[in-house]
Amino acid sequence: MKKPTYLALYESGELEHRIVQLNKILEACSLCPRRCKINRLKGEIGYCQAGAELIVSSYFPHFGEERPLVGRSGSGTIFLAHCNLKCSFCQNYDISHLGSGEKTSTKQLAQMMLYLQRQHCHNINFVTPTHYAPQIISALPLAIQMGLELPIVYNCGGYESLEVIEILEGVVDIYMPDAKFSNHKHAKIYANAPDYFNILKPALKEMHRQVGILKIDNGIAYRGLLIRHLVMPNDVAGSESILRFIAEELSLESYVNIMSQYHPCFQATNIPSINRRITSEEYYQAIEIAKKFGLHRGF
Repeated sequence: MKKPTYLALYESGELEHRIVQLNKILEACSLCPRRCKINRLKGEIGYCQAGAELIVSSYFPHFGEERPLVGRSGSGTIFLAHCNLKCSFCQNYDISHLGSGEKTSTKQLAQMMLYLQRQHCHNINFVTPTHYAPQIISALPLAIQMGLELPIVYNCGGYESLEVIEILEGVVDIYMPDAKFSNHKHAKIYANAPDYFNILKPALKEMHRQVGILKIDNGIAYRGLLIRHLVMPNDVAGSESILRFIAEELSLESYVNIMSQYHPCFQATNIPSINRRITSEEYYQAIEIAKKFGLHRGF
């Protein structure tokens, strides 16, 4: 299997330059499209509620992710506290909304990555990394010095700053964004992000430009784009427009995990339009739409 591209960035000194770029953004935070412009280095808090220090909720070999990530030994998952979307139906709201976790230093994060590598995990999977990109990448040089050589998975909500994604070129091996909404009204109601689809489309294009379609060797993904789409009740997500975009503007070889596990959590229990599980008909309709557009990988 090919070695991660961040190793070459480290050897050339370019990785340090990227770290400086990302940390500079913290002074007037625009790590995500909300562009709060607060100085997180001085303790100011914006929409996501994350400060200057990284907060890790948990880390362990995860066997519930997609098969190409899990393989035989699991995905080395590091769950990070807070989120820039804060969806009303969030299934990890104790982490994303309430910020459950422990403050974690650069050295500690590097040690976590090496621990997961020693557990024979196939990758290092950062869950909700958007608002912590500088802290995560700052830990990479130390982890590399300690022997890290696993692919980095950027497991995000899809509401990303194009500038930040561009800085991450060559650092991230596998992008795994959600594609949550195409309907602007619904994105506003359920995630307070009416511009979600407008932000998602160029972000996906840039991710695809950088890493291409998902590449798999002996059943294990090592580079590429893996898109998640959660089917929701009453087509709140607007599945057809999302799947059409992926098929027509990315690639018919795109790996799309069309997920059926939606269930009402957190505030969704008080929102009639999403206060139920999806039906089998709703799920298979999304599958048929994907097939109609020519998509065939991941479901």
